Amino acid sequence: MLNKGAQGAMVFEPAQAKLKPGDTVRFIPTDKGHNVETIKDMLPPGAELVKSPLSQEIVVKFAKPGVYGFKCTPHWGFGMAFVAKVGEGPNLAAAEAAATKAPPMAKKRLTQSFAAIR
Repeated sequence: MLNKGAQGAMVFEPAQAKLKPGDTVRFIPTDKGHNVETIKDMLPPGAELVKSPLSQEIVVKFAKPGVYGFKCTPHWGFGMAFVAKVGEGPNLAAAEAAATKAPPMAKKRLTQSFAAIR
């Protein structure tokens, strides 16, 4: 989680990942003031919600196949989002539909991440 990265300001780097069920991702707030929170309607049925405290590292284990969306709550309006595709899950279309409700910059970055994980 960075204030500035290759894709601009307020980014997760990388912004997306293709994973297998059981894999983990370590979210590291390299710059302070960031957190990780699941995006409403962007996770597989039965998956656990995530919300980390500000400026604290968190490791998320992806147990269920599907698409997971995460945001940095304070910087959501700046487009700070991360997408993980875990195996072949049932909710890609629902996650893409949920992205249409995101703030404009987040919607743009989520669209790019969905294209990258296909």
